[in-house]
Amino acid sequence: MSELDDLPNLDAALFRQAEPGALFPAQRAAHAPRFLLLYGSLRERSYSRLVAEEAARVLRALGGETRMFNPSGLPLVDDAGEDHPKVQELRELVQWAEGMVWSSPERHGAMTGVMKTQIDWIPLSLGALRPTQGKTLAVMQVCGGSQSFNAVNQMRVLGRWMRMLTIPNQSSVAKAYQEFDEAGRMKPSPYYDRVVDVMEELMKFTLLTRDAAAACLVDRYSERKESAAALARRMRQEAL
Repeated sequence: MSELDDLPNLDAALFRQAEPGALFPAQRAAHAPRFLLLYGSLRERSYSRLVAEEAARVLRALGGETRMFNPSGLPLVDDAGEDHPKVQELRELVQWAEGMVWSSPERHGAMTGVMKTQIDWIPLSLGALRPTQGKTLAVMQVCGGSQSFNAVNQMRVLGRWMRMLTIPNQSSVAKAYQEFDEAGRMKPSPYYDRVVDVMEELMKFTLLTRDAAAACLVDRYSERKESAAALARRMRQEAL
């Protein structure tokens, strides 16, 4: 008796064991890992933007390519169509990226509406594409007072909902107004060191997973089953 015989509800033809060759393919991407950074404040001196810019510098020093989305002018969800230029810009950047950084202030114990609006405009699917599935994510927050983790915890939930590989490490900068100089650069501190830690980890996870994401990591039994059913329906229709 095989193990599959004890799983009567399983479609054995669509069930696959993990293949090491798919997890570690011989052909690896050679281009610089691509990262999109989102921040959650429109203030002229936005600390969530400043820490995101510092993170981008670290990612570039680690060998990555970075782009940052300016949320100014992005409409509320359902207050404009998907053809709005800022919506199109954001979605194109999401499809370009292999990893993302979300950086938000904590306001009223939560991420800001600016941050949530950007995430809400990113769909789970665009036609046959899932623009965030299998991509890596790092979360960071800035605080006006003592250190808190409400915003990063919320963003972790959203990252999982968007089917992203949210890395274990995270950054929360307390009293952020004290942590940047007049030029907007982050001062030396344990908070700065943590930002470096998070970006190092994001880079490593991205390099580890980006080649295996589409072919293996996000290849799901339930979706193979759904695709097989859709194919069967189409074949039946073509036979009529």
